[in-house]
Amino acid sequence: MDAGFAARLRADGMSFEARDAELLRAVDEHRSLNAAADALGRSFSRAHARITALEAEFGPLVERQRGGVGGGGSELTDAARDLLARFERLRTAYAGTAAVEETVLDGQVTERDGEMATVETAAGTVRALAPEAAERVEVTLRADAITLHAPDDPPKTGEMSARNRFQGEAVDLVPGETIVRVGVDVGPAEPLVVLVTHDAIGALDLAVGDPVVASFKATATRATAAEGASE
Repeated sequence: MDAGFAARLRADGMSFEARDAELLRAVDEHRSLNAAADALGRSFSRAHARITALEAEFGPLVERQRGGVGGGGSELTDAARDLLARFERLRTAYAGTAAVEETVLDGQVTERDGEMATVETAAGTVRALAPEAAERVEVTLRADAITLHAPDDPPKTGEMSARNRFQGEAVDLVPGETIVRVGVDVGPAEPLVVLVTHDAIGALDLAVGDPVVASFKATATRATAAEGASE
């Protein structure tokens, strides 16, 4: 995709992403989940498990028909077609964004565990992938890789070790046709920039001045040696 954005729709922790849209379109084309998986070079068991997981959050997506005179097959539900349309609108909106918006935090590596490092920043402690010898680093956070949560929404099982979390306050909401650019004050001079859907804003009932938690995967967080720092 243009500008490096990864479009995704979220529902209660489940993300609908490009690979999922590709799978649904293949089901629609081949009228069979098995044939769709074959066409995409995926195993049927994994494709079936993914559809089941998506349906648990987004509702029925594929109608499976048993064999008979006309043979069995699979068809997309109206909910699946609506989900694909929403995803395409979001993807188009992201593709039209001129450049990736990022927040860069200065930090100091305080601990290492293999490729992962613990970094102290003005916004708080983060876990990130960092160069082996770097001590002073810059942590880059992509606006489309951050999820917003209500402060009283506890992390799901295992999430604390997998995600970084910043407590903050929404200081800016700029709505677009499909996405909303949210500025979150987490401590540093410049707000953390987050891109989310209108649905996400509605689910949070988020307004300027509201407390909010921004979270992002540790494994998707990159730290690079700060300019002028020795490696």
